[in-house]
Amino acid sequence: MGDVYKALADPTRRLILDELAERDGQSLFELCGRLAMRHDVTSSRQAITQHIAVLEEAGLVSVRRSGRTRIHHLHTEPLREIVERWLTARED
Repeated sequence: MGDVYKALADPTRRLILDELAERDGQSLFELCGRLAMRHDVTSSRQAITQHIAVLEEAGLVSVRRSGRTRIHHLHTEPLREIVERWLTARED
C-alpha cells in the first residue's frame, strides 16, 4: 500500500488519475494533450511516461497495447482499500 501513497503524493500523477477517471482508455498523446490544455502541465512525454510507470507500479493504472499505441486505464481498487481502512476504523 506504500506505493499507492507515493503515487498519490505527486500533483501531476493525481491529475493523470483525474483525467483517466473522466475518460478512461487514453493514449499517452491524448493524456499529454489534456494535461497541457486543461491543467497547464507542460511536462515532456517522457516525464509523463515516468509518472504513469509509478502509477502502474502502485496498481492504479494499467497499460495495454493496441498496435503501436499504449492505452492507459484507471484502476480504483487500491483507493478503495485506503478508504475502507479509515471508514472501518471510524465505525468501530
